Amino acid sequence: MHKSNELHQKFIELKNIVVSSNGSVILDIPDARIPADRISACIGPNGAGKTTLLKLLAGLITPDSGSITYSFTPAKTALVLHHTPMLKATTRANLSMVKDSDPNITNEQIDAILEKINLSNFADRPAHKLSAGERQKLCLGRAVLLEPNLMLLDEPTANLDPNTTEQVEEMIRQFFNQGIEVIFSSHQLAQVKRIAEHIIFIDHGQIKEMGPVDPFFLNPQTSAAKRYLHQELLTD
Repeated sequence: MHKSNELHQKFIELKNIVVSSNGSVILDIPDARIPADRISACIGPNGAGKTTLLKLLAGLITPDSGSITYSFTPAKTALVLHHTPMLKATTRANLSMVKDSDPNITNEQIDAILEKINLSNFADRPAHKLSAGERQKLCLGRAVLLEPNLMLLDEPTANLDPNTTEQVEEMIRQFFNQGIEVIFSSHQLAQVKRIAEHIIFIDHGQIKEMGPVDPFFLNPQTSAAKRYLHQELLTD
């Protein structure tokens, strides 16, 4: 794996990580240090292992072998997956689900988040009838209510229109400015250039390259990254 010479004040270190399913290795990461002091984008082909990596960092899955250590205390992590199902209930009720995890969350906090994500007018509307963008903002609002210090986002703007994409990207910037570390996956290279500072390039379950955004796009160091960028830019 190609590594940059960046120094990170906060990071997540992976050692000898192997995650497998039905006899197939999904992740194989001998040694990687993922920064947690800047917005990082995880990119790579479909099926490369991006979502599995996010689930691993969120603690939803445990590796078959290896260890994950943090240079900081990961008090809370929040993972927002690309397709998050909605209960057949109101927007407010779906947002209030977080009380199952933290009973101390108040109705006032829920109202404040509804206002922040511009869904106050939809509070009593069935959540499963919201647009894709509105549902995604609801999921992000639900995650914020948990007050995480590490936010993991899987394709946060997939299938959203440009206006909603811009709104979600601004929310991601606000998360980081509020002290929430952000790692997100994306196939939209223009988006990665807009909001990420660090790249995690993963291919066939392996982190092949990591480093600052601009040098990665200008001069990728591995053949896998060069091939991926060429293919993605052709379809952009």
